[in-house]
Amino acid sequence: MAESKFLTKLSQNLLEILNDDEEYYDITIEVGNDPYAKVFHAHKVILNYRSLYLRRILSTNKKKNDETLTHIKLTNILPEIFQIILKYIYGGKLSLNDYDVPDIINILVAARDLNLQELIPHLQTFLIKNETNWMEQNFNLIYQTSFKDDSFLDLQKFCTELISKQPEKIFKSPSFVSISEEALIAIIRSDNLQMNEVQIWEHVLKWGIAQNPELSSDSSSYSNGDFVALKNTLQLCIPHIKFIKFTSREFLNKVYPYKKIIPEELYESLIRVFLDNDYNPSSKIESQMKEINIDSKIITNQHVGLISKWIDKLEITNGIKNLYEFKLILRGSRDGFMPKTFHEMCDNISCTISIVKIKNSTEIVGGYNPIKWKNEGGFGITNNSFIFSFMNKENIEDHLLSRVNDERKAINFWTYCGPSFGRGDLSIYGGGSDFYNNCKCFCRKRSYEKKIRNTEYEKNMKCFSPLNID
Repeated sequence: MAESKFLTKLSQNLLEILNDDEEYYDITIEVGNDPYAKVFHAHKVILNYRSLYLRRILSTNKKKNDETLTHIKLTNILPEIFQIILKYIYGGKLSLNDYDVPDIINILVAARDLNLQELIPHLQTFLIKNETNWMEQNFNLIYQTSFKDDSFLDLQKFCTELISKQPEKIFKSPSFVSISEEALIAIIRSDNLQMNEVQIWEHVLKWGIAQNPELSSDSSSYSNGDFVALKNTLQLCIPHIKFIKFTSREFLNKVYPYKKIIPEELYESLIRVFLDNDYNPSSKIESQMKEINIDSKIITNQHVGLISKWIDKLEITNGIKNLYEFKLILRGSRDGFMPKTFHEMCDNISCTISIVKIKNSTEIVGGYNPIKWKNEGGFGITNNSFIFSFMNKENIEDHLLSRVNDERKAINFWTYCGPSFGRGDLSIYGGGSDFYNNCKCFCRKRSYEKKIRNTEYEKNMKCFSPLNID
């Protein structure tokens, strides 16, 4: 009891130090972006021991003399959220009942960014125990937040169990039509859905129509352009619908009106299923309805569909010709970032996609190499390679595609490079024992049509993941 009393007094005194921001502070922290930025006063010694992330920043921002204040910027955190976090850092207290759920989620994301490890499981547990209904009603936000990386495993488990055991709650949620394509595919591909296939199909149609506000719910009024728009929207979802489990009447009433959005070969096979009792559809339909399963922490099924089109040299408005299977070869966060590791795991493998995420951003860059990687210096020759960038990995429409125009120097085989294209058009390289912090990226226009980034040089990559295309 006495010890608890002492800790309470200590917490109170430290908060008084934080609130007395006119004296003793030795660091200023600019949080947010104009016009909503705010400057906080704090104390390096406390921040250094309470946050591993801030410790790393402070280690590279030594003050030059006793007169100079350290100043750092945290643009990805809202000022009001950082103020809550700062009180926790100093006082060791956080009364979650004082905040609404969106604020708690923002606190959780900030705790991850600032590497406040004891806070992350506490916040997840609070949400799961106390805000289950809210999270079910706002499933898309929880899903997108929890699966951005592996920091929120408890929330990931919550989403996975809700998908498999109670998907009807997601389908009936007011925010259902706003969920991402990735989340929708995760739901409909589950083998444990407790609802029949025609109900799943109806929800998928509802979602697809909602993504195209110009479409009505009555398909009889659709033009050919309307069907094309809906087909492009649902092209990655349709392979997961088990049409062969429909009754003949369900197929006639629910699928036939939308026949123009079903891939032609699949539709012909399904017609034979429902008209010919002796027809064996298994191999034909399985090939058209293969599972899309991409093991990547960076790209989603949406990216798979678009990159598949690029490989086949199709326009973004075209239907998919081949939906390629992406198989993970190397994950930087798992296997390391050394060029030597890249060549050991990826050399002599052709048809690969390399994906790179820019650190502390949502931007990703990458390239397609149709020929084998080698570790021999010089360049590889091909006229089918390309490089690309997405300014925001959540929005595939904001992309830039650049095809090779100097096929003699399409692929870079230099020993000290990881996956690299052209003469610096997209080059990932580095060295030393701490390659993670020395991994560099160049994006210049030399061997490819366009420059894929405004910034030529990036010091730190978060990770890169080469994938084999099958």
